[in-house]
Amino acid sequence: MKKSSLIVIGIIVVLGLILYNTFSGSYNSMVTMNESVESAWSTVETQYQRRADLYSSVVSTIKGSAEFEQETLNSVIEARSRATSVNINADNLSPEKVQEFQNAQEQLSGAFSRLLVSVERYPDIKSTQAFRDFQTQIEGTENRINKARKDFNDEVQTFNTYIKQFPRNLMAGLFGFEEKGYFKAQAGTENVPEIDFG
Repeated sequence: MKKSSLIVIGIIVVLGLILYNTFSGSYNSMVTMNESVESAWSTVETQYQRRADLYSSVVSTIKGSAEFEQETLNSVIEARSRATSVNINADNLSPEKVQEFQNAQEQLSGAFSRLLVSVERYPDIKSTQAFRDFQTQIEGTENRINKARKDFNDEVQTFNTYIKQFPRNLMAGLFGFEEKGYFKAQAGTENVPEIDFG
């Protein structure tokens, strides 16, 4: 063989190895990051399920009080049912699916907030140890939900940034990796509420 042929073969082999390492390294990184996003999503779902279960327990405790407003209780029960029926496959965390999940959870939060306002009118319910314990547990669960959502958003940001960079964006499209959705703040939370003390 001629020396020039060996050089050309050597260059082709080196370029082939570089391309192989680039593709396999990027693909493996995408898989690892995708798994991290799915794991973070699992934690989010677990915390929301914990909250839904706590809400059910609170509703059951309050139901025992015959004079309590049934309409308020029913709205929480219905919102919980809707929120727990929104199941998102971790393989499809598109922005639309994450928003759908978030909307259902916000409806449940709103219904439960109205329930707590109603409880204020019933000191016999509000003063029970069980109800106070539930309030403490719910506060802790809300903190865990906020942390899980933040961790999820951090993982999604890392993943989305990685798959959008050239040339990985080409490989992501080739291998079927798509942008994931974030949790977003509720509309209006950017406005500071006005408080008037008289």
